[in-house]
Amino acid sequence: MVQALLIINVGMFLLELSYAGQLIGALALWPLDTGAYSLSAAVQPHFGIWQLITYSFLHGGVMHLLLNMYALWLFGARMELYWGSRAFLLYYFICVIGAGLVQLVVVSLTAKQGMIYPTIGASGGVFGLLLAFGMSFPNERLLLIFPPIALKAKWFVLIFGGIELWAGVTSTEAGVAHFAHLGGMLFGFVLLRYWQRYPPGYT
Repeated sequence: MVQALLIINVGMFLLELSYAGQLIGALALWPLDTGAYSLSAAVQPHFGIWQLITYSFLHGGVMHLLLNMYALWLFGARMELYWGSRAFLLYYFICVIGAGLVQLVVVSLTAKQGMIYPTIGASGGVFGLLLAFGMSFPNERLLLIFPPIALKAKWFVLIFGGIELWAGVTSTEAGVAHFAHLGGMLFGFVLLRYWQRYPPGYT
């Protein structure tokens, strides 16, 4: 499943190179009731329920794609081996949808202030996988690139979660969907706690 997700994401990015406007207009996650606002985009965007999944297959640039795909491979491959493919895919898309729902609330509120923008990227699912890795292998050490130190997975998750919360509340790094990242982690946490009581039981 990780391999399939990597192929789909890369394929969609290649399509974006030629059809970015159409894909963003139709598949990115847009606020509710965008028709009530004046937009300058060539394609009048609007919210569609499918966007809660399709937004995760679009990316804003090569670096955005590479970072998400690296994290998807790094944490996702390990979790797929640990859970099995079906449970992994269910978890990943629950995180993607959860991240989309949280972000939908945020962008719909800002749309009322005249700030309309789409949400794209696999980060909601990736942050959910990061949380799952930290909870499943809390004492496994991860070697960071910057700063170049080894850190236990549980502390890595807590630090990144704290950074995302601070960045979201303070509106740091405009254009980054911090609340979507937190939404992916939140929905992932709820599903993990549910699975602790009722294991998925399939591979």
